[in-house]
Amino acid sequence: MGMPKNQPKGLNAPMTTRIIRYGSRAQAWIYRRTNGRVGGTWRIGAGFRSPVPTLLLEHRGRKSGKIFAAPLLYLVDGQDLVIVGSQGGLANHPQWYLNLLADPHAHVRIRAEHYPVVARVADAEDRHRLWPLLTELYADFDAYQSWTEREIPVVILSRTGG
Repeated sequence: MGMPKNQPKGLNAPMTTRIIRYGSRAQAWIYRRTNGRVGGTWRIGAGFRSPVPTLLLEHRGRKSGKIFAAPLLYLVDGQDLVIVGSQGGLANHPQWYLNLLADPHAHVRIRAEHYPVVARVADAEDRHRLWPLLTELYADFDAYQSWTEREIPVVILSRTGG
């Protein structure tokens, strides 16, 4: 498998992964301390002109058992939230996605609201319906998909009672 033609140079370099990791940690820290007043919208790339709502996904590490928080763009779909494992088009799935596959129970924080959810990967039918809505929300998702050979996962988060 060769590199996709329009992939930015250095996209899959170790430094890129580090920048994403530390940037995410910083955003999560700020988000928590400001209840999302800072970090609650994404204003980079396609989000510059049309800011995109951001949540914190609190999930358990599949190896460490520790709780991690990932700031993610989200779409409201009825009672559910939809998130995307794009990781900027990197070759590998994000850690939060792999952690949800191991344990789909998580929590989301949207501004000051915090509640439990259960995650499921969108099936082909849901993905077909949701992808145009997601790219309308944040057009860069299409670019990210073109930069990687993996299918970028779409994950549906449903609120749970406990």
